[in-house]
Amino acid sequence: MTEEKKMQQKEIDLMVLFRKLYSNRKKIYKSIGIGIVAGIVIGFSLPKTYQVNVSISPESGINGTSGLSGIAAMFGLGNNSTGFGEDALTFNMFPEIVKTNPFALEMLQIPIQTQKGDSIILYDYLDTERKPWWNYVIGAPGMLIVGIKSLFKEEQKDSIKVIDPFRLTLEQNGKIGMLKKVLEVKTDKKSNMTKVTVSLQDPLAAAIVADSAVHKLQEYITDYRTRKAKQDYDFQLSLCEQYRKEYFEAQQEYAKFADANRNIILQTVSSEKERLQKNLSLAEQIYSQSMGQLQVLRGKLQEAKPVFAVVEPATVPLAPASPKKMLIIIGFAFLAFIFESAWILFGKDIYHDFKNELKKKD
Repeated sequence: MTEEKKMQQKEIDLMVLFRKLYSNRKKIYKSIGIGIVAGIVIGFSLPKTYQVNVSISPESGINGTSGLSGIAAMFGLGNNSTGFGEDALTFNMFPEIVKTNPFALEMLQIPIQTQKGDSIILYDYLDTERKPWWNYVIGAPGMLIVGIKSLFKEEQKDSIKVIDPFRLTLEQNGKIGMLKKVLEVKTDKKSNMTKVTVSLQDPLAAAIVADSAVHKLQEYITDYRTRKAKQDYDFQLSLCEQYRKEYFEAQQEYAKFADANRNIILQTVSSEKERLQKNLSLAEQIYSQSMGQLQVLRGKLQEAKPVFAVVEPATVPLAPASPKKMLIIIGFAFLAFIFESAWILFGKDIYHDFKNELKKKD
């Protein structure tokens, strides 16, 4: 068979399929109409969600090696044997910290305000987030069972406010899961930019949560990076206070002895004065050296402290990010067209063949 005949056969096949669809166009129009109605129902049933994006970039103190091993050990992200490098950890530590329960528990306790003027903590606000109506239909049996069980249990007052990180309740664990869904952090390995995204149904609450997440993230990173340097600095500071006290005591002792024996010329007095002077000089030298070491550690502490630049700050969004109603309606209409066309072209024949096969067997 020549290529020209093959092309003609394909054109004929396509024309047959097109004619088959055209002859059943009313059914297709009906299916598309049903798809549009379904898209409208779903699109308007989904609650409006506002999205806030904050971009931050580390300016300094993030590319050094000091302190990164401590973060790696804390989150189990790497060690010398695995070869998980410092650079990789630098790019990935932001999202990993946000996924931890301690960070989520701190975030759940932050106070926020809603567009309506309500003041509430994030833990309680998450209960006010509306869900599509079908979620309540599906969850009705479970809610009924929980309601019946609550009738036979004593009410525990303020149990939500006291959270034990070692032993979380099902409700508290569920709130952590909800927070992790609405709070997302991603780091671009190429640009080293970190993007914090918060999606909530209240625009003001979303902006406050995003801003708070950035500040807490910076606090966590700063604490992890500077913990060792801070310990060294605090220890050296306590030593400086001790050496300072010893230096002043030696100074007072030498001054008192010199004043009491000003005009006395005795060998014992000279020897004691010389001994006290040596003690004073030694105490002064030790105190001076410790102060120098303290200044060095202070510089290391400042150097280890990361500096972040907020490239795109949190702002209250003016328009919802979802649902995109028109896309949902078009998508359902297109799916209805595809499914109905597939049924007309292939589904009917397959169904009838299958039905006839069953009749033959009977």
